[in-house]
Amino acid sequence: MDGIREFLSAVRDAGLAGGHFLGLLHIAIGRRVTRPDGTVVSTGITWRVLSAELKNLRFDQELVREYGADPDDLVARDRERFWYSAIAVAKVDSSTAVAEAEKLIPLLEPLGFLVSPPPGGIPPTALTAPKAKAKPEPKVKAKEKDKEADKDDKPGKKKK
Repeated sequence: MDGIREFLSAVRDAGLAGGHFLGLLHIAIGRRVTRPDGTVVSTGITWRVLSAELKNLRFDQELVREYGADPDDLVARDRERFWYSAIAVAKVDSSTAVAEAEKLIPLLEPLGFLVSPPPGGIPPTALTAPKAKAKPEPKVKAKEKDKEADKDDKPGKKKK
């Protein structure tokens, strides 16, 4: 648990949270973070743990504006609930979050953190690349359609 706190604190103190907050959430939840010597910092944490850490480290609530959330619309009664609802709105598994994480990773290396590839071994370019259009179904001649329709319309044999 201390490893993720150290990681989040280092990112915040280096000023990398602003402008890369969605990517930071994605990394904290779904990626493996290690030190260059191989020491494991984090293997991914739950939303609940992340929201507690964001609360304890007093992250700026205005960071949620980066991905279109309004801090005034989120639960403000409790800072931990605020962060939990902010994470829920963020869509941390989206291709946008993966792309933001990939932009943040090179900036984390000078801080002494190495980040694993996205879950499932999917290269980030495949997630952010436009999807290929589906091929249209081959056209069926009108006579063939009528034959198929007749087969479906014939009543089955009746039992006596």
